[in-house]
Amino acid sequence: MPIKPGWVVLALVVLFAFWQTAQLISARRQLGVARAEILKLRQPPPKPPESFIFPLPGACLPKTAANLPDAPREYRKGKNPGFVFLNADACVPVVYGTGVVAASSGTVVKADTSYKELSSKDFQALLKAVAKGASPEQMNRLQGRQVWIRHAGGLTSVYAHLSAIAPGIKVGGAVEKGQWIGRVGNSGTEYGVLGQQSGARLLFELWDGEPNKDRYFGQGVPVEALRAKAKLEFGLP
Repeated sequence: MPIKPGWVVLALVVLFAFWQTAQLISARRQLGVARAEILKLRQPPPKPPESFIFPLPGACLPKTAANLPDAPREYRKGKNPGFVFLNADACVPVVYGTGVVAASSGTVVKADTSYKELSSKDFQALLKAVAKGASPEQMNRLQGRQVWIRHAGGLTSVYAHLSAIAPGIKVGGAVEKGQWIGRVGNSGTEYGVLGQQSGARLLFELWDGEPNKDRYFGQGVPVEALRAKAKLEFGLP
């Protein structure tokens, strides 16, 4: 059967239609990719992890090595897990009632708003019980009234021995860097048990994970290296 000229024309039209459809699909795909790239460019860049500050405005590194992380604590055969801020050792007054602020933004995961001191008898029994080492639960009792804040990246900051917790600070609540969260005290110490205001201090810890279970800032780091590392971490001169 001879091929009619009209068939050739029809075949060419069909082929052209297929080619044009393929080109249109390809163009749409490229347009979709371009739009996605434009959206990425329009989005703000991810924020870098927020830095930390010391929870006592103006405070410097404790001058005494015994008040730095990893210092020995012979009474419980362990190590100090944080920075202990005492009056005349932190470049700012550290007295009973001094305001304490959040070291960085985060979410409150512990706030001892209903804390009660141990009796003198129970406190002495606790000291005897930890003479060869303290469990996480015993450490928690020794540190008195506390606030814990969970930060980005799984870090947790601890503020211990507080005399009071700021109004509105509660578990699950968000806090901003520099926000007032409590006051310096001596809870969990012999002075606190006796109802005195002597021996005021702030124990500040930074944990990579769960406090009293995972690793704390400065763990296993020699004193001078720790001082240098802390200056970088907390933006100190």
